[in-house]
Amino acid sequence: MDKQRLEFLAELEKKVLWLATWTIHNANHIRTNDDGLKVGGHQASSASLATIMTALFFAVLRPEDRVAVKPHASPIFHAIQYLFGNQTRDKLEAFRAYKGAQSYPSRTKDIDDVDFSTGSVGLGVAQTLFSSLVQDYLHAKGMAADLPDGKMVALIGDAEMDEGNIFEALLEGWKHGLRNTWWIVDYNRQSLDAVVREGLWERFESLFRNFGWDVVILKYGRLLEAAFSEPGGEALRQWVDTCPNQLYSALTFQGGASWRKRLLDDLGDQGPVSKLIEGRSDEELAQLMANLAGHDLPSLLKAFEEARTHDRPVCFIAYTIKGFGLPLAGHKDNHAGLMTPTQVQILRDRLGVRPGHEWDLFEGLALPAKRLADFVKAAPFNARGRRRYEAAKVAVPATLAVGAQPSMSTQQGFGLLMHEIAKQDTELAKRIVTTSPDVTVSTNLGAWVNRRGLFAKEAMADLFKKERIPSTFNWEFSPKGQHMELGIAEMNLFIMLSALGLSHSIFGERLLPVGTLYDPFIERGLDALNYACYQDARFIIAATPSGVTLAPEGGAHQSIATPLIGMAQDGLASFEPAFVDELATILRFSFDYMQRSGDTEPDAVTWLRDAVGGAVYLRLSTRPIEQPRRIIDAGLAEDMISGGYWMRKPGPNPQIVIAYTGAIAPEAIDAVGLIAEDRRDVGLLAITSADRLNTGWTAAQRAREHGLVHARSHVERLLGEVPANCALVTVIDGHPATLAWLGSVHGHRTRPLGVEHFGQTGTIADLYRHYRIDAQGIIAAAQSIAPGKPIRHMYIVS
Repeated sequence: MDKQRLEFLAELEKKVLWLATWTIHNANHIRTNDDGLKVGGHQASSASLATIMTALFFAVLRPEDRVAVKPHASPIFHAIQYLFGNQTRDKLEAFRAYKGAQSYPSRTKDIDDVDFSTGSVGLGVAQTLFSSLVQDYLHAKGMAADLPDGKMVALIGDAEMDEGNIFEALLEGWKHGLRNTWWIVDYNRQSLDAVVREGLWERFESLFRNFGWDVVILKYGRLLEAAFSEPGGEALRQWVDTCPNQLYSALTFQGGASWRKRLLDDLGDQGPVSKLIEGRSDEELAQLMANLAGHDLPSLLKAFEEARTHDRPVCFIAYTIKGFGLPLAGHKDNHAGLMTPTQVQILRDRLGVRPGHEWDLFEGLALPAKRLADFVKAAPFNARGRRRYEAAKVAVPATLAVGAQPSMSTQQGFGLLMHEIAKQDTELAKRIVTTSPDVTVSTNLGAWVNRRGLFAKEAMADLFKKERIPSTFNWEFSPKGQHMELGIAEMNLFIMLSALGLSHSIFGERLLPVGTLYDPFIERGLDALNYACYQDARFIIAATPSGVTLAPEGGAHQSIATPLIGMAQDGLASFEPAFVDELATILRFSFDYMQRSGDTEPDAVTWLRDAVGGAVYLRLSTRPIEQPRRIIDAGLAEDMISGGYWMRKPGPNPQIVIAYTGAIAPEAIDAVGLIAEDRRDVGLLAITSADRLNTGWTAAQRAREHGLVHARSHVERLLGEVPANCALVTVIDGHPATLAWLGSVHGHRTRPLGVEHFGQTGTIADLYRHYRIDAQGIIAAAQSIAPGKPIRHMYIVS
């Protein structure tokens, strides 16, 4: 072990701990606090990872490596980035304040070199696993050839291992032959509320070994190992190994005198053992018992450097002390605890930091600042500078071809569109990668997979085909494949999409990920979907079937709230086309939109932030409906993409307008035809994206509030010529609130129709009638909200 390197790392560890502690202290005790709320910052949780992160970032990691930092260690990460020159003092002083360094590392909101956002615990951990799979996918295809295999590293709180998505990810990693992944468990044996159960590390070890991981237990540091080799040391080792977690934590907090009393009481007068204990001062004894491997630089460096010699996934279980080096160390209440000003003053004096120099990079350290700065600059991790890459855009054709059929569902149309792309030898087809949680066939990706194959690092034949057993689908795995088949775990789907959708930034290679799942199970993976969007991952998610239109399946497989999720989710443009020509137009836009990275300001015509791009959600249906015969010109295509168009433009003096979205189109069209005999100038508004209409409207209102009085959104223009006395009826196979706001655009009376309660089995006609979203339900709503002579085709249905 290089003694000089250890000296530098030991000094930097002190500085990292100090900067993290001071950043949190400044936020809570020095900075003006106008609202009086506690700012927080997790001083104890940060401290337990100070040694590990010092070893990693200043000595072990390489530019190709990527790291997901435990959320509560964010201050340590920001401190390291500050020393690297990637973070500013202003941002640290504004930690957890407006536009300051973020509470948890964020790719999109922090200025420092964040690889993966973390926050909702467990998700960043799984992201490293799926990013490793993406790395293998790229290298198998000769992409990112100039980047060596990197280690995908997760720094994990031990209580974080309770998150179920971690175990789902482990299983998927095993299926795909996971490599080059390190999960480092900060085993401080304390959670938010308490001390963790005894023997948890044994369960971790068994679990990871069962999934083919190497497991490295980092328990004792050099001081403890040396003490164990002394006479009486074996008795001390046995005591340490059997000491309950709560007791070890309590004694750590109480200090050397308590350690001495407890050890002598438990081990008794055993000669050599007593001499081992009595030969150390209280301070030395406390230092010895706190010398766990997670705080011992030589032990960590040795373990990490050995793991670099192979590509097997490794779980490091690193014993640490929560609050190590701080007066909070070991206390069971330290998770949300904050050091007092007096305690910070004592720490400052101990570390030799002068008042007024708290932010100085190398203040109080024993080595010359110039030498420390040179050491930091030479850290292997910094060899390539900032590691946020860019990738060239993939050309998208002006239109996407699809074979026209008289009656089709949007799910069927999606499958045909993907199949047409698969047949072409284009860069677009090559860069698309699809994935699905065991619903590839039932979401109409089968034809794509037949053409493009399933991905695996090693070829595996379709035995049904080999044995000449007839089958519609060809399930051949090979490195050439472009479909990543997943097990039934929607969290894995969205984290896989997140990893694929960041490939351009993480690996410098553009991929165009397309995922499919059943629409109701968006809610099952919602946390991971939100996480992917928060990271600005780019992908298309086709969710199908949707709504009560999946009539025979009953309430468990019928989605109600997903249209509202699509509207509310930042970073996700949501569409619900009714017809396949709409879908073709929207899908073509989506492949381009997901590659954009321009201005974040809204467009002055649509008031949508289309230049910045994002992910796309397509809510599709299995319901076949009659397809219109028409030509989609540029104007109509633009309206479809902006969120809506007139299927039947209202006359000059309309009494009623019906606005619909999705597969409910036939009922809306039938209702308009019947209503028109008794209500004048009826209009039919096709909504392809309630999300984009609402987003544009909101942005235009905000622009007017800032003085741009002529700002008008697409929906304001659509409804602008509809007289104020005209009523609206909106209808969707989903929650009625999705379209209920349309009346607020220009003050029209509005009756929203939709589904508010769990569905049940039946036919589509049964369920549409039950929820009053059939043609008769629409007519009844029109009769009520636009009174006049009775609509002759309305039937009273109980």
